Amino acid sequence: MTQRLGRAITQRGLAKLAGVSIATVSRVLSAPEHQRGRWASPETVSRILELANELGYKRNPHAASLRTSRSDLVGVLVPRLQDFVLATIYEGIEEAGMELGINTYVMNSHDDVELQRLRTQTMLDRRVDGLIFGDARLDAPFLDELREQGVSYVLTSRRKEGHLSITCDDYAGGRMVAEHLIEQGRTDVVILGGLQFASTAQDRTHGLIDRLREAGIEVPPEHIVYRGFDTAAGRRAMAEILEAGISTDAVFAANDFAAIGALGVLQDHGYSVPRDVVLIGYNDTPLAESVGIPLTTIRSPMHLMGRESLLTLCRLMAGEPVESQRLAPELIVRASSRG
Repeated sequence: MTQRLGRAITQRGLAKLAGVSIATVSRVLSAPEHQRGRWASPETVSRILELANELGYKRNPHAASLRTSRSDLVGVLVPRLQDFVLATIYEGIEEAGMELGINTYVMNSHDDVELQRLRTQTMLDRRVDGLIFGDARLDAPFLDELREQGVSYVLTSRRKEGHLSITCDDYAGGRMVAEHLIEQGRTDVVILGGLQFASTAQDRTHGLIDRLREAGIEVPPEHIVYRGFDTAAGRRAMAEILEAGISTDAVFAANDFAAIGALGVLQDHGYSVPRDVVLIGYNDTPLAESVGIPLTTIRSPMHLMGRESLLTLCRLMAGEPVESQRLAPELIVRASSRG
């Protein structure tokens, strides 16, 4: 029975079960049928092949390419490339790749765990040298499983503990939002957190909550809603807050597009921004400045994030020392939170 990606038997596992060296297993599996007898007895060859078939062994093209020659190809997996933030990150990845003579290509996972597995396997089958993931989930073991296979990869946009990542320091960004709200005297805040399984949602939310708590201000659990990062999700989350009768003088959305969705709902219900409710987004997308009421937001270094993720991956594949980075955010104050 073929096992799922990340749980498949490895050559090391086959060697242990067959009672032979990893080198013997590798040679038997990679040799043409008529040459397998050069590396082991007929009984051993038969045993290795039977175990490989029974346990669903799949050749790892990534590992094979490292033993032979590089493909100079990097695969990138994101939830949706139509998202401005992810598209900008990918531009940074592509730019750095072109400078180094590395080709990149991107696939969408739609934040679906099984689709993430399938897309990853497709990239490995195409013999990519390494992978960049922009769709890491805190609630799924997939990346932990992939790490055990020895695949070279870097996370970007979102992080996960124990995995190499290049992200914005979203926790610091959340704290910046709290500082600004404290300065404005608007601390009865509602948080439109995004997607609960994404580190961007958790870090931005907890940064804000922790800083307010240090100032003696608690954010009630019912003031935090996780619905998504796009405009429709922002509208839905803001509508739920108002329909629940929750009063607020500040709204923080973990993405500019969700903030813009919330703005529409607030205006539909007769609220004036910023007179009645101040509104703050995240990422500083071009739309944030050009919307009817220019949006206060946290600027994240999206393009640099992409460049650094590709450069870090290259250093990793070259065997150089690497470490995760959290790039500095910046508070951009505009009309939606002034006065």
